[in-house]
Amino acid sequence: MQVGIKLPAAALGTLLGVLAAFEGRSLIAYVDPVGIPTICDGWAQGVEIGDTATPEKCDELTLEGIRQADQIISQWLPLFPDAPEMRAAYLSFIYNVGPGGAGVKDGFVWLKSGGHSTVFNLLLAGRYYEACDELPKWRRAGGKILKGLVRRRAAEQELCHAGLRDYIQRRNNRGLDDKRLAYRRTDSSRQS
Repeated sequence: MQVGIKLPAAALGTLLGVLAAFEGRSLIAYVDPVGIPTICDGWAQGVEIGDTATPEKCDELTLEGIRQADQIISQWLPLFPDAPEMRAAYLSFIYNVGPGGAGVKDGFVWLKSGGHSTVFNLLLAGRYYEACDELPKWRRAGGKILKGLVRRRAAEQELCHAGLRDYIQRRNNRGLDDKRLAYRRTDSSRQS
């Protein structure tokens, strides 16, 4: 399947499964838990209550959302590891929270306060394990902890860790032993 993203078919299938499990599909626009008109698999751009979509249109919008998320990773993290499951975890996360914007809302890159998110800063610093562990902290919507977000972030974290383990194993098998990538929690007070 050619969708214009940097993800092997198996990881794309995993990502689509995560999105289907946590976004759900509605062919009729509805208001999400924070009051945003939404349709299909969590698509909110330009949606108004009363809008309808076909399953084919929903597939198209979902793939567009994945492409947008992938462009954010490519633009902001050009050295993102070749770890398909890890990338799938962050694509799911970005699909859900968006890039964010100063003065607008918290997201993957930008916080409403104007700074970068911790998960983004950790990825930028190459502290991948810690970045995976940040995902469960993003469990609120509209100021409330939502059970669905708790479950989704746990699934994304698990996928992220699996991708990171595979990435480290492949690097070690090629003799690329990079101590910064050791699969363990690092002392957060230590400089990376």
